Amino acid sequence: MVEKTEQLYEGKAKKVFATTDPDLVIVSYKDDATAFNGAKKGTIVGKGVVNNRMSNYLMEKLEERGIPTHYVQELSERETLVKRVQIVPLEVIVRNIAAGSLSKRLGIPEGTPMKRTVLEYCYKCDELDDPMVNAYHILAMGYCTQEELNTIATMALKINQFLKKYFASINVELVDFKLEFGKTSDGKIVLADEISPDTCRFWDATTHEKLDKDRFRRDMGGVEDAYKEMMKRVLGE
Repeated sequence: MVEKTEQLYEGKAKKVFATTDPDLVIVSYKDDATAFNGAKKGTIVGKGVVNNRMSNYLMEKLEERGIPTHYVQELSERETLVKRVQIVPLEVIVRNIAAGSLSKRLGIPEGTPMKRTVLEYCYKCDELDDPMVNAYHILAMGYCTQEELNTIATMALKINQFLKKYFASINVELVDFKLEFGKTSDGKIVLADEISPDTCRFWDATTHEKLDKDRFRRDMGGVEDAYKEMMKRVLGE
């Protein structure tokens, strides 16, 4: 039986604890909410439960389809046992429909469908506001190797292919989302972090109502209800 030992890390949305197994850690999801790299702070009641349970369910589905993830076992509503990984310092943003920073940057109206899926990379660094980087920067700075980047890109597109279809089946448009990847102790690249209303833009496919963290970012209200609605659709609860 694996047991929790000392706290290793506390981030904006999660705490990570070491365990008696050096290759496994426990992730504990918080209700704290931040936006704009921590400039805006608040609480979304029940968010930790939604994000934990929804992420675990989706990671199990991805594992069934041959996508390796860090997921091992859900321990409680807020805690999950995962493989210990060294996070590749990149945020991988997968975009299907123009929204958020892409709309602002390129002057494209939010909600514009794109002719193909767009992959963007940002260097994970809060002090620098996670600047966008391209493959040349990534390789020049040694964030990962070309082979690892190819693996990450291939996995990100496969994940998108499955998630788009899955969310369409519950009447949700997957507008865009952020992924993070890590390396296990044997050097294997796996999907890490989470898949949740914190990291994805979800719109109701009929009404285009926002069912994600944008409701918090943009002071739209109804944040808790949107998170609960996504859990209800995904888990049937």
